[in-house]
Amino acid sequence: MAGKRKALGQRLIDEGLITSQQLDIALREQKRTGELLGTILKNLGFITEENLSRVLSSELDIPHVSLSNYAIDPSLLLKIPKELAKRHRFIPLFLEDNTLTVSMVDPYDIMAIDAIQQKTGYMVKVVASTETEILKAIDQYYGTAGSLDNLIEETIGRASKVTTSTGDSTQVSEGIFIEPPIIELVNQIIAQAIVDRATDIHIEPEEKLIRTRYRIDGILYQGPSPPKELQAAIISRIKIMANLNISEKRAPQDGRIQFTTSNKEVDLRVSIYPTVFGENIVLRVLDKSNLVLGLEELGFSSQTLSRLTTIVEKPHGILLVTGPTGAGKTTTLYSILTTINSLERNIMTIEDPVEYQLPLIRQSQVNPAGGLTFAAGLRSILRQDPDVIMVGEIRDQETAGIAIRSALTGHFVLSSLHTNSACGAIPRLLDTGIEPFLLSSSIAAAIAQRLARKICPKCKVSYTPSPEEIAWMKLREGEVVPELYEGKGCEHCTRTGYRGRIGIFEILIPNKRINELVVQRGSEEEIREEALKQGMKLMRDDGIEKAKRGLITISEVMRVTEG
Repeated sequence: MAGKRKALGQRLIDEGLITSQQLDIALREQKRTGELLGTILKNLGFITEENLSRVLSSELDIPHVSLSNYAIDPSLLLKIPKELAKRHRFIPLFLEDNTLTVSMVDPYDIMAIDAIQQKTGYMVKVVASTETEILKAIDQYYGTAGSLDNLIEETIGRASKVTTSTGDSTQVSEGIFIEPPIIELVNQIIAQAIVDRATDIHIEPEEKLIRTRYRIDGILYQGPSPPKELQAAIISRIKIMANLNISEKRAPQDGRIQFTTSNKEVDLRVSIYPTVFGENIVLRVLDKSNLVLGLEELGFSSQTLSRLTTIVEKPHGILLVTGPTGAGKTTTLYSILTTINSLERNIMTIEDPVEYQLPLIRQSQVNPAGGLTFAAGLRSILRQDPDVIMVGEIRDQETAGIAIRSALTGHFVLSSLHTNSACGAIPRLLDTGIEPFLLSSSIAAAIAQRLARKICPKCKVSYTPSPEEIAWMKLREGEVVPELYEGKGCEHCTRTGYRGRIGIFEILIPNKRINELVVQRGSEEEIREEALKQGMKLMRDDGIEKAKRGLITISEVMRVTEG
């Protein structure tokens, strides 16, 4: 150890970072306190933390890394106790080919490396970071993972004498769901999802563990992975919360949970589906506080917003919002309803399901088992003297026919449709059997949309686009290559570089010529060509414009518009 300390001190002198007198002072202080030499030099103010870390990493020929550039895998934290990480001042970064890369303050700490190898069974590769960064990362990342780890251990401890044999494995008895640790464990999984702004929580049984994943800004991220022993207890606890049948394990079930955290009530839609390794659970998080109700906040440009406002104020017609599942169609429909909602209008909806309750609006939910389908509900709504009707989705010819006729008889109808583009909505409705002359007389507009992740405002930096990005943008001849932006990754965005989402849109407003094409059963390509002549902006172009404004990355535009 003495050689190593001398080597470090001499290296610092050679680098011109300290003097021999400062080293003597530090060595005397070390004899008194027993602390590490580097820590003493830093505490005495002789060297900076950054200088110490770089010298240590250089001496051992290992990389020095900034933890702000890493999104640490939460599943690794469950393999290493927080106390061990804090005592030896390290944090696991990632696992690759059975080698665990850890960032350490003191790369000389052989005891820590041995402890990590024994605890995880992996080979260990060391990189260096500053003590401040590592301790901050431990507090941040172990904030939830550490408590979940403790809860898991406590639950298994309480249940060790209450187990039932299930095939080749042993699972905690379903009765354990009444124990406080499993209740707290499930609550922690849900609460962490809400803190992270997740829209969905996936609890996925696998052969040897239970995997949890959170969908944040449209992308799935790994969450805690409780052991297989807790599978039955976790599933039973969620079933109890959702008032579902605990004994039913071979049929799908759906339910709802009202969850309260931080003085905020959140609705959870529960879907349970049987798989070969057990029941798979997906919880859709419906956080009313995150519902965007202003059309401006959705991402509509001022020009598009002006045109859209004129359309939604019409007394009759049909407005369609199109896009794949998860594109934000329901949010857009709710935002439009909120914009036109007033005491002078009778607004009614038929949805599957009702995701948010809106004031002054009569909302209903389909119930096929009870005979309440979209078509049946729409027929009954027409007898309720409505001014505006929202149909959650047009799925079949019957619903499409009633919606179109409603739009022709003095009602303004809003609905969604699964097509990839605004122009694709017209052929899609024609394919359901709608007569072209009825469609041309009723359609007010079709909006296509996608959701793109916004750049984190806390770590946004500019960069020069790559040749591939420049080629994809199809810049006009003579147009200057724009300065684009991306997120470096920080605590605010959990080191992803993104935080929140914004819509990118294209809006088709049929004119006389487009209506003629509809009557002639024109193709999607013909309708698009005419719409572009009339000034319609494609989604990719709206996305590129938002990228130039620094709202989203060009790679996000490429991802969500599929090139």
